This record gives sequence, C-alpha cells and structure tokens, in this order.
Amino acid sequence: MAYELDGKRVWVAGHRGMVGAAVVRELERSTKASIIKAGRDVVDLLDQRAVNDWIAKERPDAIIVAAAKVGGILANATFPAEYLYQNLMIEANVIHSAYLAKVEKLLFLGSTCIYPKLAPQPMNEDSLLTGLLEPTNEPYAIAKIAGIKMCQAYRKQYGCDFISAMPTNLYGPHDNFDLETSHVLPALIHKVHNAKLSGEKVSIWGSGTPRREFMHVDDLANALVFILQHYSNDIHLNVGLGEDVSIRELAETAAKIVGYEGGFVYDSSKPDGTPRKLTDNTRLRELGWKPKISLEAGIENTYDWFLNNWEIAG
Repeated sequence: MAYELDGKRVWVAGHRGMVGAAVVRELERSTKASIIKAGRDVVDLLDQRAVNDWIAKERPDAIIVAAAKVGGILANATFPAEYLYQNLMIEANVIHSAYLAKVEKLLFLGSTCIYPKLAPQPMNEDSLLTGLLEPTNEPYAIAKIAGIKMCQAYRKQYGCDFISAMPTNLYGPHDNFDLETSHVLPALIHKVHNAKLSGEKVSIWGSGTPRREFMHVDDLANALVFILQHYSNDIHLNVGLGEDVSIRELAETAAKIVGYEGGFVYDSSKPDGTPRKLTDNTRLRELGWKPKISLEAGIENTYDWFLNNWEIAG
C-alpha cells in the first residue's frame, strides 16, 4: 500500500543543501504535503537533546534525512574525523528521535561509496560489507553504513518504517563548487569556466580513466519522493542511472557545454579513487521508477545555475 504524502507534515532535514533543496522543490511540485524546514540556527542536528525537543514540538509525520557533511576526495582525506563524527551524530540523533516521537516514516540517505572498492560492477545492494572500502572516503562510508544498519535495527526491534536510499554521484543547482572541497563534476565545471576566461589548461586529478555515474539532483529528488511513497523494506535501495562515463569523457562533455577548447592535463601522481562505480538499479526500476535527465542536459542546467549564482557558487 502506498504511503500518502498529501496532508502529511514532512521534515526535510538538510533543506538548504543541494539534495534537500531539490527534495523540497519536488515535494512542492508533486504533493500537497506540508513541508517542515529547520536550519542550524533552529536545531543543531549534532545535539541529541535539541533534536529530541524539536521533533517532539514539530511532530513531523515523515522525515527525509538529507542532512550530511559531504565533500570530495581532498576534503575526505583532510578531515576524516569530522566526516565520521558529524555524519554519525546527525543520523543517530535524527533516527533515534524519530523513533521516540513515533514518526510514521523515515527515509535515510547515504551514498554508493558504502560499497567495497573492488565490488563487482554494476554494484547491487547485496555487495554491502563484502570487501574493503575505498580508503579515501572510508570514514564517510562507515558513517553511512551505520545509518543503514540503524534503520534496519529500529525496523526490526521497534517496527519503525525506516528505510534507506543510496544515491550515486550527484550534481545540480546548489551544488558545492569550491575547488578545495567539492566533488568532481562541480569542481570540473568551475575549473573549465575559469580556464575559458584565463586561457589556461585545466589540470585534473588522476589518469582520467576511472568511470563514474552522475545523476542530476532533480532526478534523485523525484526518485526519493517516489521511494517514500512506494517502498517499505529493510534492504537499502540504490538510486542511479545505470550508466557511467570516464572522467576524461566527463571533462570533454563539460568543456563542450562551457565552450572551453584549451585541453586537459591529467595528473597521474594524484589518486584515482575507485576504478569504477556503477550502480545496479534493478530493485528501484522494478518498483516503476526511471530517470529522465540526460548527463548533457543536466550539466547545461547546472552550468546555467552556476553562472546565475556566481556570488554564492564561485
């Protein structure tokens, strides 16, 4: 039976981030839910008592946990303690408080970095905990695995309808374009834009051969609202396109859209990360959902947002 969102109070935790903002847009577009928002100035998700009190006061019917500390390879390698601690605390506080307040449904978001570095490709949900993680983002991945296990434990012990979704690499409006802390695609868009203006060549970490899957955040938001309405199980769900490109191909596509013709230099002294990350989305597709936004159309949309929001994006 579908979970009806119309008339429900839905808290989007992390509504100011890229994912949270997209989920808010999708809920406003496709449902008649009453959306609850709360920034850090309202409730500190690292503080269990504050989260308990806030949820008890606001009484959401459903929660989408999009709040997280996120970043690229450099940020994860530089601040491993922060990525482990903050993500563990956010998820533990929200999930436990949701249980105490008898929240009807909770959707926890993780990442496909939860899978082993050398997991069979494409990666399906059964690959979890079958091998060693990619070292460059291990703390973040461990935190997200703990979130999955929390949802499963509270479902098993208390009967809570808590579920998990693991998105692939994301990009889109409100992304982090900071060259020191961003993920590969927003950083690439920023670098290519700067090089177009300066005439310099773009340097890219690694060999350019790793393959990655990139999903526009509006596709993800559409999938998450669908999952919240149509899924109830302890198995986490992969959310992705089922298609990937090499970093070199990604760079060339971004260059074409931005109008940059200066070429690329690949710095093989820097780490490549996982050789390939492609998700098996069979379970989600069998529920009846499929993506709609192509990579090229998505990058065009993201670059337009970057240009129109230079003061906060650049």
